[in-house]
Amino acid sequence: MSTPRRDTDLHPVRTKGPVTLRGSQVTTSTTDQRLLDGHGPGDWVHTDPWRVLRIQAEFVEGFGALADLGPAVSIFGSARTAADAPESRAAEELAAKLVAAGYAVITGGGPGVMEAANRGAAQAGGVSVGLGIELPFEQGMNPYVNVGVDFRYFFARKMMFVKYAQAFVVFPGGFGTFDELFEALTLVQTGKVTSFPVVLVGTEYWGGLLTWMRDTVASSGCIGERELGLFQVTDDLDEVVTVISDALSAGAAGTAAPFATQPPVEA
Repeated sequence: MSTPRRDTDLHPVRTKGPVTLRGSQVTTSTTDQRLLDGHGPGDWVHTDPWRVLRIQAEFVEGFGALADLGPAVSIFGSARTAADAPESRAAEELAAKLVAAGYAVITGGGPGVMEAANRGAAQAGGVSVGLGIELPFEQGMNPYVNVGVDFRYFFARKMMFVKYAQAFVVFPGGFGTFDELFEALTLVQTGKVTSFPVVLVGTEYWGGLLTWMRDTVASSGCIGERELGLFQVTDDLDEVVTVISDALSAGAAGTAAPFATQPPVEA
């Protein structure tokens, strides 16, 4: 297992929701891991109900911090992307464009593409939000976040990404990025959210996935052709802003994209 991050005194550091642990207080497991681990004695039946209060507190803290955020866009992408990589430069530029268009920017608060997007939003004078998560390889909140909320539970954090954003922009990333992408597509497909544009940035990176979705998933009947219209792919950052603004304007006017007005289909 990867080690937690270390502060300037070279002591291990881990955040657990609002709590920061250092040195010998750092644990080797996360709160999510302990919740989901089905092994161990039967005393879970006595402890799990009390976890509900902690979960409730995470929702209360998130709702309280973001309730007055206003229009916002969630930007996702790899934490491993170098600061000088094209994807990071593009995320920083796009965040500034979104701020100029009147949106706050929400990320996972970590390094890589997330940090680049927060930097672009903060330096453009906008609201730069980071939704952190407790991980076995602690990342910490990047310094460009001006509204930060740390979560123990992934599901509480993911709720905030969707509830307080009007659109998702997805840069190249790994499993975490895929998770957010497909959760958003599922919510739109099933009618849980409407007028919710999803834009993938990077035609070369996403091309293989799109080919597989069209030639394998859709052709086998597991999704319909119209589901392929739930998202758009582009390399043009101005187009990203236009797609989002047009979709939200159409939704506000009651003329959202055809898929959103169709009866929900089974996921």
